[in-house]
Amino acid sequence: MERTRIARVDDVKLVRRGEQVEGTLHLTPHHLIFCHTPPLTINESDGNSLHRNKPRELWITYPIIQTCTLRLAHPASHHPSSIRLRCRDFSFVCFCFSDEKKARDVYDSIKAWTCKLGRIEKLYAFTYQPQAPEKDINGWNLYDARKEWKRQGISEKLSDKGWRISKLNSDYGFSSTYPALLVVPSAISDNTLNYAGRYRSRVRLPVLTYLHPVNNCSITRSSQPLVGVRGNRSIQDEKLLLAIFSTSHSSQPPQTPSSRPRSRQSPRSSPSGSPTQDVPPNLPDPETLEDQMISKTASDDGPKVYGAQQHNLIVDARPTVNALAMQAVGLGSENMDNYRFATKAYLGIDNIHVMRESLNKIIDTLKESDVTPMPPNREALAKSGWLKHITGILDGASLIARQVALQHSHVLIHCSDGWDRTSQLSALSQLCLDPYYRTVDGFIVLVEKDWLSFGHMFNHRSGFLSSEKWFSIENERIGGSDSHNPRAGLSNSSSGAGHALENAFLSAKGFFNKDNSSRESFVDSDGELQPYEQSPSSNANRKSPASATATGKAGKESAVSDKTTATTKVKETSPVFHQFLDATYQLLHQNPTRFEFNERFLRRLLYHLYSCQYGTFLYNNERERAEAGVQQKTRSVWDYFLGRREQFVNPRYEGRVDDNVRGRERLVLPKGEEVRWWSEVFGREDREMNGLPPTSTSPSDRNGGYQDLEEPTGIPPSVLTGLETANQAVGAVPPLKGASGNGIMGSGEAGPGKTKLSSQLAAGMKGLGLGGVKDRSLRSKSPSKLEKELEVEMQ
Repeated sequence: MERTRIARVDDVKLVRRGEQVEGTLHLTPHHLIFCHTPPLTINESDGNSLHRNKPRELWITYPIIQTCTLRLAHPASHHPSSIRLRCRDFSFVCFCFSDEKKARDVYDSIKAWTCKLGRIEKLYAFTYQPQAPEKDINGWNLYDARKEWKRQGISEKLSDKGWRISKLNSDYGFSSTYPALLVVPSAISDNTLNYAGRYRSRVRLPVLTYLHPVNNCSITRSSQPLVGVRGNRSIQDEKLLLAIFSTSHSSQPPQTPSSRPRSRQSPRSSPSGSPTQDVPPNLPDPETLEDQMISKTASDDGPKVYGAQQHNLIVDARPTVNALAMQAVGLGSENMDNYRFATKAYLGIDNIHVMRESLNKIIDTLKESDVTPMPPNREALAKSGWLKHITGILDGASLIARQVALQHSHVLIHCSDGWDRTSQLSALSQLCLDPYYRTVDGFIVLVEKDWLSFGHMFNHRSGFLSSEKWFSIENERIGGSDSHNPRAGLSNSSSGAGHALENAFLSAKGFFNKDNSSRESFVDSDGELQPYEQSPSSNANRKSPASATATGKAGKESAVSDKTTATTKVKETSPVFHQFLDATYQLLHQNPTRFEFNERFLRRLLYHLYSCQYGTFLYNNERERAEAGVQQKTRSVWDYFLGRREQFVNPRYEGRVDDNVRGRERLVLPKGEEVRWWSEVFGREDREMNGLPPTSTSPSDRNGGYQDLEEPTGIPPSVLTGLETANQAVGAVPPLKGASGNGIMGSGEAGPGKTKLSSQLAAGMKGLGLGGVKDRSLRSKSPSKLEKELEVEMQ
């Protein structure tokens, strides 16, 4: 109670969506509770007597408060003092007080309970005591890594599928942000893994996350390689990727020469040895392509798979300019001269800063929801670019799912550190590929595996400990200072060219100042820059297993010391998991019979991400949760859902899978043209955000602002920005070693070591829906635009 200036205030008015009610506001250590009793109503049974309504309560947990603004009563105004709250579940409320001192005391109390805790262990999850129906449920037991790998066919007791479970990271000493159990190719020893890990940022080397049950093709994930400006390479990393991409060879059915995997000695040669004709960029729609592939394999002898010619893919989720920026600090993207057995695809998925700003623009459009019932400005919503980002993420997931299911190929996914965009793409592609993950239990396993175990930084991205930057007193902002602006730190937008130049200069100064030991000078996350040596889990200086143990202990000590002074770094927050849930909603809405859970399941999961009522999402990785004893000290968020399963089950769900019946196939693919606003999560009606059913099929009607991205040829916009192999490049790719030319990016034109997109590559990419990539990203972006994007990435 030492943080509570005032515990109860009577005669408080709550304003929400333009309506007012009067009641009592209570402040507890973990909640704001507003209580009011509705007025008496006439009893409908007799029409004469009065009926006393039950008191109603509004509970607001402190961590879910995003911004809090105190507006003091002004002598020239008749408005009372008020506190406006914007919550992370997109609820907007305003409390009005007749006494200015009480208003300030409430504000100070909320601020103390929200952003002055200093430690995760002081959040509500560590004192929460569940009641029925979740009291007797233990959601911690639902996910077991060995059980999930066994479901995928990988176990010591099962026949070898080319994979094994390594215990190299059982004590988290190898990679502190990776799970304890790592699934790697059987042909690769732990000693090779030990060396290969040194070539990947934060030792997040390529490991398995999904194995397709039909064709034995894999989805693996990692972080970016340590290429740098000198073009560093790792023979062990190359050997590991080659082994990953070779695991399905022994299980492939007999194929005709045209569908056999490419030779490693001549990976780009034509199967027949004769030249092939250029493939036109006009491609069939996804449904037609899928039918053609399935009908083709149905006529083959032997085991039935979706397989086509194998084209193993390395997916770099970043725009190419971002990958280029990383090279300046010793990171970067694979040099395909060293990975001749694969093709690399760059995706144009923006970093955490762009996504955060996009959501902020939505909030700006909705922020008056506490005082007015007016619908949001749909034009302003479209300008936020949110739906464009969701479509891009779904596009990338579709590319990966098609590559595995239809092209009978392996895919490696990475971004920068491999815990933001990589988690989005990996989880969504598995959601498309595997019906199990579309059940309630399966979706829980998917979140546990690809988000929690693989180290998505929920604590950093969600900002559970809040920040004083999100609290402000309105009258103090009139003087022009930005120090109390709740949006300070949330926006990366520059006020002018001078600011942009200054930011770029300061960023570059931080990159190359080796004497600067402050982590504030470097970006610590996906889309941001930090020297590899700054990572607590770095193996760059590790000489022996003994030193590895010392490194692990140092990391633990650092984690303990951080707990005592933990605060939210505003620039590290981003709606990454929110976007994943939004993309899942799009799949659910487009395929209403293919998911066992309903829309409310996703909405409540987003709420409890921020409520801090459960321990599931606390901390940043599996190691931190194990050290904190989360499973022993808190309850699992899955207790809430499993105890109320009937509330979250989709009544239209049809679980039977039959690839011979349309609508029941194993594979589900998103339709980018049908992406829409998830109005329920923003607390709005569907017609307010999506409007009336469209009467036209123009891109602007479908997804709010794609008309300027549509090519004159009618090719739909694609998240893919470039393709690269050892001999070929197309689209926006980083400058090649020894290549000539000016500008920040390569042009996709022929140059030393590379040729134009050949017919062989075009034929291989046709099945992915990539034939219309061309060089649109280069034609549409001037050098100044690319320089601006580079400066944003350096921030």
